[in-house]
Amino acid sequence: MLKYIDNKDIFKECGIKKTKQRNILLNILKEEEEPLTAEEIFIKARERDKYINLSTIYRTLNIFISKDIAIKLNLEKENKSMFQLNMMDHQHHIRCISCNKKIRIDKCPIIGYEYFIEENTNFHIIGHKLELYGYCSKCKDKKQ
Repeated sequence: MLKYIDNKDIFKECGIKKTKQRNILLNILKEEEEPLTAEEIFIKARERDKYINLSTIYRTLNIFISKDIAIKLNLEKENKSMFQLNMMDHQHHIRCISCNKKIRIDKCPIIGYEYFIEENTNFHIIGHKLELYGYCSKCKDKKQ
């Protein structure tokens, strides 16, 4: 998964030069679970480098998008764009709401349904997020 690959290896594989600013932006995208606006990324980047500017953020994000490191989500209703790390292969988990134990689901349970939705809505789906919550076996036994 891209999130766990060393930045230097990502830059090398994508054929782009590793710079301090690119490294900062990639780390921000890796740390965030939810998409961010360029302005939100800029605020986080300024905490790490007070000299970074917004135009550098936009240029770097465009490079990341062109190299499939990041994904741009356009929210037309709100007239803004958001950016997130391109996870390449997505994962799903079940999380215990009592002890916070997390179990990975190996196969995507909705991949076929995603194609069905695309065909029936003429909507181009670029990803999805599935969260399941409940009680693990230990916590379930404690509750009973």
